[in-house]
Amino acid sequence: MTTLAGVHAVLPPHRYSQAELTAAFTQFCLGPDGNEALLARLHSHARVSSRHLVLPLEQYGALGGFGESNDLFIAHAVQLGAAALTGALQRAEINPEEVDVVVSTTITGIAVPSIEARVAEVVGLRPDVKRVPLFGLGCVAGAAGVARLHDYLIGHPDEVGALLSVELCSLTVQRDDHSVANLVASGLFGDGASAVVAVGANRTEQGPRVVDSRSHLYPDSHRTMGWDVGSGGLKIVLDAQVPAIVRQYLGHDIRSFLDKHSLTVEEVGAWVSHPGGPKVIEAIEAELGLPDDPLELTWRSLDLIGNLSSSSVLHVLRDTLDKRSLTPGTPCILMAMGPGFCSELVLLEW
Repeated sequence: MTTLAGVHAVLPPHRYSQAELTAAFTQFCLGPDGNEALLARLHSHARVSSRHLVLPLEQYGALGGFGESNDLFIAHAVQLGAAALTGALQRAEINPEEVDVVVSTTITGIAVPSIEARVAEVVGLRPDVKRVPLFGLGCVAGAAGVARLHDYLIGHPDEVGALLSVELCSLTVQRDDHSVANLVASGLFGDGASAVVAVGANRTEQGPRVVDSRSHLYPDSHRTMGWDVGSGGLKIVLDAQVPAIVRQYLGHDIRSFLDKHSLTVEEVGAWVSHPGGPKVIEAIEAELGLPDDPLELTWRSLDLIGNLSSSSVLHVLRDTLDKRSLTPGTPCILMAMGPGFCSELVLLEW
């Protein structure tokens, strides 16, 4: 099985309270005709107390458009991505030149060459490292990236792979979009990066092992979550039906996946879930039907740093590794949902 030998997560230096962010969004984006009461209510319901941004707050009002925002995305994504990957390699005690394949994911900016190609030179990856950039998976990509890295390492058991996620959601905020979806997103999403270093079955590094994964693309749900791409950049598509889709499908998905491995929900020792938002987390908890706050670390991540799209579930994975003491052999589930609309489940064994 694939071993997750190192997981590291980083945040940009500029941290602000939700109240500060609400006030700034009101000033920069709503204008005199905006619904300030609605914005304040949506932000307060997000259950986010603070978030980290890649720029100082006062700079967002002066951004000139998609081109400038995307240039800033590339510059800061390389810096944060290099820090995340370097940290994961150090945790795994693996040298950069040992990495054979690097998978990267982002949904908040466009870069050609892609981010992992730019990070490779900074970190010191080999010139012949295999590159697999992923785009379009959004929030699900943290879990899906682990799964696809596992798929590769099954066929290359002597090799080392890395997953890199960088999401700078603040650079996508649309100042002329007063839709409820944009108001919700402005109170929920933050900036951050994360990386995972994994090794094939013939390596000796220690860590949680990937047993299996499962993907599910839900029917007639393309407009549930995603981007509309226009002259102003990336405009959020976010439907209020996401929690309903979770309730309709996720419980069955989890139970059938666990049943394949002769496991039950009650036997899972840790749940590493993407913090999609309060209603999504509550829907997941309802489907699991478990006592004792099984998504405590997911709630904590949402509160302290918000939703970081693909990076979030890997931040929760890092927190789980750092804060939970589990008996070897304990089964765990890593899971996320995102544009498609879809889900990705990864069965881990401690």
